Amino acid sequence: MAISEAPPEPDDSCSSVPVDVEPTRTGMIRIVALVAVVAVIGVQGGLPWLFIVGSIVLMIFLHELGHFLTAKRAGMKVTQFFLGFGPRIWSVRRGETEYGIKAIPAGAYVKVIGMYNLDEVDPDDEPRTYRQKTYRQRVVMAAAGSTMHFLLALALIYAVLVGVGRPALDNWEVRAVSPGSAAEVAGLQPGDRLITIDGAAVGDWNDMRDVILPLQGRTVPIAFERDGATETVEVTIGANPLRPEEGQLGVGPSFPPERVGPIAAVGQTIREFLDVAVASVKGMVQLFTPAGLGSFAQQVAQGRQDPSADATGSGGAGGGENRFLSIYGAARLGVDLTREGIGPALGFLAMLNIFIGMFNLIPLLPFDGGHIAIATYERVRELLRRDGRRYFTDVGRLLPLTYAVVALLMMIGLSSFYLDFVNPVNLP
Repeated sequence: MAISEAPPEPDDSCSSVPVDVEPTRTGMIRIVALVAVVAVIGVQGGLPWLFIVGSIVLMIFLHELGHFLTAKRAGMKVTQFFLGFGPRIWSVRRGETEYGIKAIPAGAYVKVIGMYNLDEVDPDDEPRTYRQKTYRQRVVMAAAGSTMHFLLALALIYAVLVGVGRPALDNWEVRAVSPGSAAEVAGLQPGDRLITIDGAAVGDWNDMRDVILPLQGRTVPIAFERDGATETVEVTIGANPLRPEEGQLGVGPSFPPERVGPIAAVGQTIREFLDVAVASVKGMVQLFTPAGLGSFAQQVAQGRQDPSADATGSGGAGGGENRFLSIYGAARLGVDLTREGIGPALGFLAMLNIFIGMFNLIPLLPFDGGHIAIATYERVRELLRRDGRRYFTDVGRLLPLTYAVVALLMMIGLSSFYLDFVNPVNLP
């Protein structure tokens, strides 16, 4: 029901399993191995890696917790709730549900009986299947995973706005000066605030770049503020090494964060959430067009990312304008942002939650959106029949399309993983 889910696995437990499933010797070895992996991540990558990996695992858990809680509330029978895939490390049975951890922490799943009309269920349990619940209950349960992502993203954005502050483009200062650049020759230093260039007022960072571009080779006055005092210096604008006809000053920006009041932050949180959601949808649409898939295939063949793409891209968490990040690539970018500060780290996690939430709403199986689409189609057919009888979609007819979607996802996932190793996305 979720992109992080595996297909239902054989239930190797039985009714005679005790309340607490004691770890076997093999299970103990797997626990030790998992702890060792976590230790290696902590030692080699430090706290940023532990923070990001832990946050992603928590996101996956909360996604499935949303499905679990809404399924239970609707009276559906949940037989398994596992974090991770692959070999079982540990599990415990509470009532009718087995909870546990598996060896590969790259996803999670909740097993609800009767998700499809093809599923065989004990007749006594049929009233508690997903397929027998009301339209509202099925939609709420299927959408609960994305809902958890959206709620978490809203909370993170609000926390950043109120508690940390957002960088303001129009309130920037020099963070770094490139060696040998026009800025270094002119004596500009980190912490300086540029006021005017050749008499033109410098507003935000993008305004400054627009002013500099046509000034290549010219000597112009630059007014700046340093330690509260305004100074003016004559600067000969250098050339962009990639585009020699364009001017370049040679400074990098720093954006001191500005906090937002608790009330004003509510509206801004919603606006930022919608902006990222729209960008995520546009990025997904762009990737899944023939041109987008062709560009992605070319990048994989050449072992590089799209040179026009940056670290944020138009696709939300997509990492590049025409590609997705693998889970490794996303974690790596998140680690880089974590080293920039808690604000960028939380902002990245908010963006990642929005993207995953939107991605899961794609109206095709095996996504959550596929279950919502099927439930909606069944409801429309029932309303058109007007006889009060339930209508069940023949899911068997959808299996070829579902297999094709899964195959495409695997191809994109493995290819993104490859690109993230041979040419990872870095911060601009």
